[in-house]
Amino acid sequence: MMHPLLALLATRPQLLVDHAQAYAALFSEELGLARATWQRQLLLYAAALCALGVAAVLAGVATMLWFATAAPAQALWVLLAVPAVPLLVAVVCLLLARQPAPSAAFASLGRQINEDMAMLREAGEP
Repeated sequence: MMHPLLALLATRPQLLVDHAQAYAALFSEELGLARATWQRQLLLYAAALCALGVAAVLAGVATMLWFATAAPAQALWVLLAVPAVPLLVAVVCLLLARQPAPSAAFASLGRQINEDMAMLREAGEP
């Protein structure tokens, strides 16, 4: 007795071609979703890195101004607050980038493969 998959391939090969095209479309869709997630994370990490750089430069300038001008204690909060803004932006970007993705990449494709394998096992049993 021939395996059902071989019988299907011999009698109706177009069904298997259609099934393979559906897999390709599903893979393409899943890849697009994963790419969008990876792109978002990359942009957030880049923004965090830039904001950290700006915060470091502003902190250095604030320190030099404080020592150079012997600024009064009332102006010290400005020297601390200016670099704190980009530092806060960097922290927010890092926290957003580290959040888990809303959906697991390629979950639908894996589920479809498991369902097809279970169907083939059932069809192959005598």
